Amino acid sequence: MTTATLTRQDLTNKVTLNGKVTLNPVFGLVAPINGEVRYLEVKDQKGTPSKPTRVGAVWAAGKPTHVEVPAGSSFAGRLVDDRAAVTAGMPIVSAKYGGYGIVADIDGAQAYTLSDGLATVRVQIKSGPGPFDCAVLGTIAALPPGTIPEPPAPPQAPAPNPGDPSAPPAPPAPPQPEQRDTRTPSDATGLRLVCTAPADVKLINGAAATLEVVTARASQALVAPVEAVAGRQGAGKVDVLGPDGARETKDVVLGLTDGRVVEIKSGLTGTETLAVPGPNLPPGPQQPGVTGP
Repeated sequence: MTTATLTRQDLTNKVTLNGKVTLNPVFGLVAPINGEVRYLEVKDQKGTPSKPTRVGAVWAAGKPTHVEVPAGSSFAGRLVDDRAAVTAGMPIVSAKYGGYGIVADIDGAQAYTLSDGLATVRVQIKSGPGPFDCAVLGTIAALPPGTIPEPPAPPQAPAPNPGDPSAPPAPPAPPQPEQRDTRTPSDATGLRLVCTAPADVKLINGAAATLEVVTARASQALVAPVEAVAGRQGAGKVDVLGPDGARETKDVVLGLTDGRVVEIKSGLTGTETLAVPGPNLPPGPQQPGVTGP
């Protein structure tokens, strides 16, 4: 058995992703609050909108919280039914960015780490520019296929009144131009991160990129070696050595980790000496009818 002492240092949680430059990437917008989503009719626009486009609102307690597609992107579909009940963070609208973005696929384990927050994203294009900051668009959540409703039918001419034969016939309705929506609803996507580079960065469609995502930072955090701690996230345990060398197992609350040390958010004062390796977590309850080895 060896021992370890607690120290203080700055900690950063980082996730590295592989991505590529993508033209006109699709991203999702989420419900800002719990409530009922009510969509607006979004007309087909030519070109890339230079102003935000309001696409609906989530209503709660009689008040709307509006949802807008940001400037530089266009509406690409509804992701749930109109007037559906939604929860905060649920994807409800897809949008298409007008230009180059950088897209990185995410696996399930990375998704929960990234869902805690995206403090900064730095990108390096393979054999190209970088590293540079990349502005995140929308949510990392997977998106279902989008839908774009058909435009409303043109108004009909009023029918003649059969009870008044002397009434002049109604004038024919003026011809209405055919309303055709040229937009294609967005396809389903998997878990992924979409971000945009500064305007002065030269990008080539399909170029490979590496993304470094900082999800959280802690300044002068109290840390212990990971070998001295049972657990990695949330609750953990450590063995504290007394003056006589006796072990006392204590519960601790864990924070960030860089793989070498882990933040001790509470449970210790910082003056303790810890046993290495740390305590073993007790095995889970045995299934009925299953015998041990």
